[in-house]
Amino acid sequence: MNGMAIYSQSQMILSPPLYLSSTIRSNRSVSLRFKFGVQSFLKPLQSNSKEIYNHQRSSVLENSLRVLEWDKVCDCVASFAGTSLGREATKEQLWSLSQSYEESLNLLAETTAAIEMLKYRLGGLDFTGINVAKVKSALRHAMRNMPIQGKEALAVASLLQFTEILQLNLKVAVKEDSEWYNRFLPLTEMIMDMAINQSLVKSIVLVIDEGGSVKDSASITLKRSRDQVRTLERKLNQLMDSLVRNELKETSSLEVSNINGRWCVRSEADQPIYVMGLLLSGGSGAGSLVEPFSAIPLNDELQQARLLVAKAEEEVLMKLTEKIEKDLDDIHNSLNTVIQLDMVVARAKYSLSFGGALPDLFFMEKKSGCSTADLHPTGDKTVKDTVSSDSTQRQWTLCLPNAYHPLLLHQHRQNLEKAKKNVKDAKEETRRRNQEEYMSLAENITEHLPFLEMQVIKLEESPPVPVDFFVGTRTRVLVITGPNTGGKTIGLKTVGLAAMMAKSGLYVLSSESARIPWFDAVFADIGDEQSLSQSLSTFSGHLRRISGIQAEATHMSLVLLDEVGAGTNPLEGAALGMSVLESFAEAGAFLTIATTHHGELKTLKYSNDAFENACMEFDEVKLKPTYKILWGIPGRSNAINIAQRLGLPDIIIDDARELYGTASAEIDRVIYDMEQFNQEFRDHTHEAQHYIRLSKVLHENLLAAKQRIAEHETVQKYKKMREVYEAAAVARSLIHKKLREFRASATKRPQGTPATKSQSVAADGKQQHLADSMNRSHSNIRADSNKSIKDLQAEKKIQFPKPERE
Repeated sequence: MNGMAIYSQSQMILSPPLYLSSTIRSNRSVSLRFKFGVQSFLKPLQSNSKEIYNHQRSSVLENSLRVLEWDKVCDCVASFAGTSLGREATKEQLWSLSQSYEESLNLLAETTAAIEMLKYRLGGLDFTGINVAKVKSALRHAMRNMPIQGKEALAVASLLQFTEILQLNLKVAVKEDSEWYNRFLPLTEMIMDMAINQSLVKSIVLVIDEGGSVKDSASITLKRSRDQVRTLERKLNQLMDSLVRNELKETSSLEVSNINGRWCVRSEADQPIYVMGLLLSGGSGAGSLVEPFSAIPLNDELQQARLLVAKAEEEVLMKLTEKIEKDLDDIHNSLNTVIQLDMVVARAKYSLSFGGALPDLFFMEKKSGCSTADLHPTGDKTVKDTVSSDSTQRQWTLCLPNAYHPLLLHQHRQNLEKAKKNVKDAKEETRRRNQEEYMSLAENITEHLPFLEMQVIKLEESPPVPVDFFVGTRTRVLVITGPNTGGKTIGLKTVGLAAMMAKSGLYVLSSESARIPWFDAVFADIGDEQSLSQSLSTFSGHLRRISGIQAEATHMSLVLLDEVGAGTNPLEGAALGMSVLESFAEAGAFLTIATTHHGELKTLKYSNDAFENACMEFDEVKLKPTYKILWGIPGRSNAINIAQRLGLPDIIIDDARELYGTASAEIDRVIYDMEQFNQEFRDHTHEAQHYIRLSKVLHENLLAAKQRIAEHETVQKYKKMREVYEAAAVARSLIHKKLREFRASATKRPQGTPATKSQSVAADGKQQHLADSMNRSHSNIRADSNKSIKDLQAEKKIQFPKPERE
């Protein structure tokens, strides 16, 4: 049985552990080129690493990230990464939110470059084929001078081949157009800086097959040992076949088994076995397992041969380990770069998938008044220069037109894809059952199909509604009022998530004109939460969180407060809410956005220029919120009007309005008139914009028609000139021909009388007159042609006045 012990040891050599629980610390100098260094990727992520980092940050900020559901956005972005380490690194980077303003700009530049690469369809950006975990394990084994596994070596070769293909594709793109080099920056330098050892790749491919096993041709010793193993296995197979055939004469069931690499014979339960050998196991109801005496020597030899195979494979893998060890730093950097690229491409794919736009992220410190003149330089040009270049955004500190909540958009897409999949599955199931002649079941599915298709139509016709946020440069506090389920909380979360997305290098899900300040932190008090463990009510919980936000918010922070002053007596809650918002306006955050139901908070705008009002629009005809924000208008109460439309008795409605008060009703009427005026203003604005666009189209068509007329006139003039030249050439040719004929006839006349001579002189004079006439005609034609050309050139230089554009 010693052979079994030897085989057990050989198995340990063949299968070194795939995972090393302890963190490996190497004395080697490893180049840390990125913010997330090589060690952070090579070190296994501990399960409590996130909790440790969270403990270092304040509980107030952690609670803000939780209520804004920032972790779900991080998970959604990370799902676009192609590697496991890329997904972990993406989550870690997004969750940290520790970027400075310059780092945020660099992250956005990387995302933009990756988007350009994806649009160009640059090959080599699919990282799913790289097993970074195996590469990581190979580097750990190489650090410890331990033989790597075949699959680990194959993963290293795949990594190097991937980087080579990526570099070749980039070179091809740059060769087609050198401008692509700058458009792909800063990723261009990152990709081209990766070092590739072609000889190492060839060495790995030469000795490791596609399955990760060492090839027979890797060494002569290995081939000889494997041949010996195959020979012994063939002999054992023949021996066992003969024993089974002989034994079947005595028993009805017998089979050959391989136990720990040793060939044995097994019988079924309650069946005697007559093979002479070592009884390895047996008992009533379990059958017997016997190693025949004749197979023991061959089994021992087989174990020894397998041990030699393992030793030969280890030698081959050790040589590969030594070669990898020489290029350890370059492979470290390549792995680090690939994971970094995976993170960047994940951000780019997310931004493209959801139709994001590059935000104008700017850095602005608040001085007194917080006007446009207070914008400070950021980089090569000031933000003030950037703002002044676009007059439509110069007045806004925060400009988010048509901004979507990323999680609502993601959820709607998932629901739509699921609904479409249900329709597709139902159609396939109906087709399959029709073919199998299950007509009754097929009819049931067919009856259910219109309902599934209707669900798809409803989802397509009801996408998430975007919101518009425009906050002026002097506004420090924005107060939003509106009915419940009107979209106030979604609006708050949309702004907070957009600010964090821009800071983390993500595109914002809004229009192209999105403009966001860089915030050092985003604090939020959203939701109705009670703490039973700390004996806190809803109101007390809100106050505690607001107190923490007030203590930690800086002049560069964004504060989001939902239902400020709620949860207590309305009068006291309104007074406390006014005081809280005034404190934030005087010495609090850079921007505070608060939602409320208290009407008293609407009046702050009229006593303090730092405040601005807005309200959620409500459709009184359909009795539904429109989820749109009306700017500069305080919200009004709709409860009594809604109750009247729902059919509540008039006596109750009248009593309610009397109790509500005439003054309040007049205020509501003024607000209603303002809303109507605002709606009419928007309608007229949209109509004016429509006519402006129409006039621009007509003006462009007019210019195009004018251009076509001018071109046609030019063509016709050149055509006429060409016809004149051709006619002149024909006439000139005829005149020259007649002149030659006349001269020839004159020279043939004999010398005669004086009368004849006088006739000759007259003929010569006539001939000279004819030549002069021909030259004058030619000169006149040329002069007329030159005059026509000069007139045409002069017409081309005339600059017509251009109509002014709106």
